[in-house]
Amino acid sequence: MQIIQILVVGTHKPIMETIARLIDRDKIWQATIALSFADAIDICLQKNFSVVLIGAGIEEGQELQLKEHLAKSKPNIPIVKHYGGGSGLLFAEIHQALSKFH
Repeated sequence: MQIIQILVVGTHKPIMETIARLIDRDKIWQATIALSFADAIDICLQKNFSVVLIGAGIEEGQELQLKEHLAKSKPNIPIVKHYGGGSGLLFAEIHQALSKFH
């Protein structure tokens, strides 16, 4: 069974930790947290991800830069904006991204 690596990007550490815990409850998903735009870029250089989930706190310009960087360096990684709303929405966002790109 292949583990699906998910990068969770956002500046609110307690919220990102909660999202990571929810993701990690699925036996084939594993979350990695990036608490800034710079962290997200560095982590993407070190590890391969199946999905990048962008949460709260990342400025619009930085979100655009991250998307542009990933489009050039790793064009097959879906990028999903997480708007909150609980675990059901979170799981639906991830499943939808995975179904479109895998």
